[in-house]
Amino acid sequence: MDLARIPPLKALPEAALERLRAQAERATYPEGAEILVQGGEPARHLYLVAQGRVALKDGERPVEVLGPGRFFGFPSLLLGEPPALGVEALEPVEVLRWPKEVFFWLLTFPEAARFFLEGLSERGRLQGFRANLFTPVGRLVRRAPLFIAPTATVEEAARKMAQEGVSSLLVEGEPLGILTDRDLRNRVLAQGLPPSTPVGEVATRPLFALPTDTPLYEALAAMVERGIHHLVLVEGERVVGVVTHTDLLPSMESPLVLLRRVERLELSRYAEEVARLVAHLFQGGVSPWDIGRVVAGLNDALIKRLLKEAEARLGPPPVPYSFMVFGSEGRREQALLTDQDNALVLSEGGHEAYFAPLAEAVVGGLIQAGIPECKGGYMATRWRMPLKEWVDTFRRWMEAPEPKALLETQIFFDLRPVGGSLPLAPLEEAILQGAKRGVFLYHLAQAALEFRPPLGLFGRVRTEGGFIDLKRQALAPIVALARLYALMAGSPAKGTGARLRAAAQGGTLSREGAERLEEAFGFFFGLRLKAQLQALEEGRPPENRVRWEALSPGEKRRALEGFRAIQEVQENTAVRFQLR
Repeated sequence: MDLARIPPLKALPEAALERLRAQAERATYPEGAEILVQGGEPARHLYLVAQGRVALKDGERPVEVLGPGRFFGFPSLLLGEPPALGVEALEPVEVLRWPKEVFFWLLTFPEAARFFLEGLSERGRLQGFRANLFTPVGRLVRRAPLFIAPTATVEEAARKMAQEGVSSLLVEGEPLGILTDRDLRNRVLAQGLPPSTPVGEVATRPLFALPTDTPLYEALAAMVERGIHHLVLVEGERVVGVVTHTDLLPSMESPLVLLRRVERLELSRYAEEVARLVAHLFQGGVSPWDIGRVVAGLNDALIKRLLKEAEARLGPPPVPYSFMVFGSEGRREQALLTDQDNALVLSEGGHEAYFAPLAEAVVGGLIQAGIPECKGGYMATRWRMPLKEWVDTFRRWMEAPEPKALLETQIFFDLRPVGGSLPLAPLEEAILQGAKRGVFLYHLAQAALEFRPPLGLFGRVRTEGGFIDLKRQALAPIVALARLYALMAGSPAKGTGARLRAAAQGGTLSREGAERLEEAFGFFFGLRLKAQLQALEEGRPPENRVRWEALSPGEKRRALEGFRAIQEVQENTAVRFQLR
């Protein structure tokens, strides 16, 4: 391992690096070895992972995984106390270690001192992070909810908010509504409405609510996904309180902080901020499904910002439009930033002078933010049509599908509107109607068999140069199978998990097959995410491949189970549709 490339050592003078190289001890530990015991003897060394991975553990729960180039043991050295977190080898591990006197000499260099002190603060937050994420959100409720009649004026509502020191009121009636301070700014003041305006005319109805026992991370994902800052909590039919983004901020390093900053964040910093947030959520034990929802919500907010900026520059749109996303963003299954897939739907044609530069502004802004352009060209700069033409295009794809074309264009069936005011119900209806056609389902089934799991004779894994491609050989086939069987069930669901559950409920896919594929998707999604985060940590570009032999025995076992689940459903699909 080259110490000159490891933060913060790379900032040291060469003479200091030579001393560290000379005084480094090499030590190896077998899989499962406890290198440091939580609450045990204080650390005597500073450790640097050279090969393999170790887990920081709070009791039996891992809270962070450290790979090559990561330090541990320094919190105990700095505080002179027993380790607050245990350290266990997840696989055979080789470390470099230095005695504590060398560590304290290292702290005489300002860069190193700053690095390890910041690391101490981070580990302190990490220790409580996992517990906080799984805390029921209802525990944050501080007071009973406040209500106001829909006939009250906005002036009365503003006065009540100020007197009570709250930023929202629940609006009585069926369905129940909510009025927030943002509504007063955006829907009343910004629109020039008088103070006598009835509350019921500007309130949000129906309101979005979650049960009080919802874990914090789920509540967080839901708020980011919807771009809301107030969350109503219920017990059965009874509203028990409202929590805000500021209630959640002390509990965690919140994605809501980044959501609030997206509108003013420098675009070139967006990818870095999202990667840092994803790493924090992943290390805290948040499921890959929920991380995908959070990132999709942030990307939605970014697109809305870019559309707003474009409209401010170009003027109001001449006709209603919808900016839609599809692929992994449409399914809300993005983690680290991948290629953009988007398009524009217009209520009518003939307005290229406006919508061409609008599309260029949004696509260009996303590229600047670190979301690369689609290699296949599926972006609003090229895909921009009136709604009727979109409907005709979808029907043409489904009535006389060409296998190769459908393989590329099936991601359009994951469409989701993000910006604009044009409803896309006719497109959704065209998809569900087309799903009743046997020829379309036949070709969709063909597309679902295009990518196969890497299983050879006797169920052994076949690698390509020692690697497996998690996107092509694991995630893509599950996504395609879920899309096929959900459409067969007449479901408009977009997410892979929701589609598999809809297929099981609709009887187009066995409950066991759906559950196995959903579990496999979650595992492979998380495995790819872990590998990509580690690549970023080591200064490498993230990719979809992982080295098979680098996986732990448990990961290999779960990967094999996932590959077999895909293979079995694909074989059943081939028989069902008489495909070879």
